[in-house]
Amino acid sequence: MGSGGMWIEVEKTMTTATADTALIGKIRELCQTILDQPDSKSLRHSIDTFMADDKSRGQYQELVECGEHMHHKQHQGVKLTDDELKSYETLRVTVLENAVVKGFIDAQQEMQKIQESVQQYVTKTLELGRVPEESEFEAESCGHGCGCDH
Repeated sequence: MGSGGMWIEVEKTMTTATADTALIGKIRELCQTILDQPDSKSLRHSIDTFMADDKSRGQYQELVECGEHMHHKQHQGVKLTDDELKSYETLRVTVLENAVVKGFIDAQQEMQKIQESVQQYVTKTLELGRVPEESEFEAESCGHGCGCDH
């Protein structure tokens, strides 16, 4: 390869690096915008409060492990007993009565909605080759009752 071909590769790499830097800058702006949202601080506070509360984390972990155990049994074709179901439901109600755990779960769900929204916009932008209109997302709603909040 002559020196001309090498120059094209260097120029292409520099252009890509510049574009990547600009893209990263915009991503960082988006991240800051998310953090600047009024609810962002309260969501972060709910998560931090939960993480600092050993008792709440323990209760939540117990609930998660119990749910995973039951799911595993069902996946193996084992029928859950009424006692197991009642025990899980009692544990679930008890854990969700803990305001710290409830705040954590609510904060997680809100953060997940933000992540999904960003993901949808980026995906749709790449698909269309332009920034999508909000109406283009409404047209793809999967219907009521699916849990996606459309």
